[in-house]
Amino acid sequence: MPTPSEKLRDRWLDAMLPLAATRGWNTVTAKQAAREAEVSTDEQALAAPNGVNDLIDHFFDRAVDETLVQLAQSDLSALRTHERVAMGLKTWLEKLTPHKAAVGKAAAQGLLPWAAGAAARRIWRIADAIWEAAGDTATDYNRQTKRALLSAVIPPIVLYWLDHEDPEKVDAFIARRLSDAMKLGQFGGQLLGPILGFATRLRARSL
Repeated sequence: MPTPSEKLRDRWLDAMLPLAATRGWNTVTAKQAAREAEVSTDEQALAAPNGVNDLIDHFFDRAVDETLVQLAQSDLSALRTHERVAMGLKTWLEKLTPHKAAVGKAAAQGLLPWAAGAAARRIWRIADAIWEAAGDTATDYNRQTKRALLSAVIPPIVLYWLDHEDPEKVDAFIARRLSDAMKLGQFGGQLLGPILGFATRLRARSL
């Protein structure tokens, strides 16, 4: 069951998305969305104490949660691991598609999940969720390698998706980027392992 703050955040975000699609993610549109959603000042502090940044976080987190629900209801047993990862990425993009213009505004404003160091945890969570949905159970440096490589290819995939409407072209681009990432992982895993372990500890300390 969602908490009261989560319900408020959902209501506020739903009112924010159409505004963000045309006018961007900013305090002006956030205030207007709060008025339209009838979210009071006190409720805003409860729902999203960091304002626009929290709404953006919630937007991408909600897409991840919806992706996991759909993947859990899907039979992925006939797919190979890389195909499951591709399916996870495609499903996530499908969840974002109704609000593609809002994602585009976030990209134009430098507000996408990978745009700032502190926000790296957002894209890492996307990569982690997709790998877990694909059935990955690794616990050693391979786990970190897989997530780091997927985190690296998600930004170019999203930017390509923003510029292309043809699903077949997007699917082909996803396949190419994942293939490149897998090759890098095969040849660079041993080298990347210690580095990624150190980077992960630093990232955890910053959360």
